[in-house]
Amino acid sequence: GRADFAVEQENTMFIQTEATPNPATLKFLPGETVVQNGPFEFVSLKEAEGKSPLAERLFSIPSVTGVFFGFDFVTITKIEDADWQHLKPAILGVIMEHYMSGQPVMAVDQSNGGVVEGEGFVEEGSEEIVSTIKELLETRVRPAVAQDGGDITFHGFRDGRVFLKMRGACAGCPSSTATLQHGIQNLLKHFIPEVEAVEAVQ
Repeated sequence: GRADFAVEQENTMFIQTEATPNPATLKFLPGETVVQNGPFEFVSLKEAEGKSPLAERLFSIPSVTGVFFGFDFVTITKIEDADWQHLKPAILGVIMEHYMSGQPVMAVDQSNGGVVEGEGFVEEGSEEIVSTIKELLETRVRPAVAQDGGDITFHGFRDGRVFLKMRGACAGCPSSTATLQHGIQNLLKHFIPEVEAVEAVQ
């Protein structure tokens, strides 16, 4: 059951669904670009209002608690006791309707990514280490995490600790956070002896 096909008379859009390591999160692949300059994450209707017509529509489905847009996927997070079997058709319908309507996924003025926060902090004199950390995240970590429907971004570096922000499917599941932190920690330590620990910030 990897692919769920939504069919309309004239227009057929194949939207695939993929499981993520987090049972409360499911990834939807509409087969076309979702956002060019993301990722974007919304955790409430209020946050999505006026920013993303698609996120607003998705939050109109009861039980949807999070919407995450990647380059070519939409990750939906639901409340624990909701059933994907009932939710999936509603979400597929909303995504398909949205694409048929020709509306943008993000309102126009969000070209800067909308959720890109400033970096937390960077210790003075550690600029070189930081640029190596970012490069490793960019080339090795983010592509792997994107497969699971999430994203990890650099947040800061201080006293040998690297602070990372986890979003989408990576944010909510403790098991993946531990695994990720452990894996990323080993990777960064291997290349950068100055790194002592990796921590996730909310």
